[in-house]
Amino acid sequence: MKRDFYQRPMLVEYYEQYLIDQNIDTYLRAATSRYMNSTLERILSCGDRMARRSAVLALGRLADYRSNRVLGCALIDSDRGVRTLAETAIRSLWMRVGTPAQRHQLSLIVEHIDEKEFEQAARHADQLIQDAPWIAEAWCQRGKAYFHLGNYEAAIRDCLQALEINAYHFTAASLMGQAYLLQSDPVAALESFRRALRLNPSMEEVRAQVIHLQRSLKGE
Repeated sequence: MKRDFYQRPMLVEYYEQYLIDQNIDTYLRAATSRYMNSTLERILSCGDRMARRSAVLALGRLADYRSNRVLGCALIDSDRGVRTLAETAIRSLWMRVGTPAQRHQLSLIVEHIDEKEFEQAARHADQLIQDAPWIAEAWCQRGKAYFHLGNYEAAIRDCLQALEINAYHFTAASLMGQAYLLQSDPVAALESFRRALRLNPSMEEVRAQVIHLQRSLKGE
């Protein structure tokens, strides 16, 4: 009688060593010497808990936008560690899209938003969207800028476009919910927050918003 045999990937040993020495460069060198991104994706999709953790950590540093779907699916993994690593990984992935110049421009937009320079952020995002309208993160970042400028309708439109391009963009769904709230549209806000939670169940602040809105709409 045959028995299924599971051979633990070497990647797990590299990951366990990383947990000890915290040397990410050594871990990534080891991972790239043995695995292609397609193999890492396969491990993430069907490996055991530690294998999935090791694969998502590597993909978060090595992959490009082609791994968006598999990382998006990892956001709802049964293991909390995988979900946490996947959230960090996919956020990084969204910034690694386009040409080097486009990536640089995207980074500048984020810097402007961090510095509360929202008009400058919106202008730079306009330019990037004209140049590369297929970059979902550009739409989301412009949506953030519009949100902070009080232009909630424009923010919602940009978030919808980001989700049209990237169906896993949970931050766009969450931002859209906040914009609907400030437009006094709790029903649409609840729908957007629920969408964000379906994509990323680890968003506890969004979960709290959902509970609050559900109770409010029921008159509790």
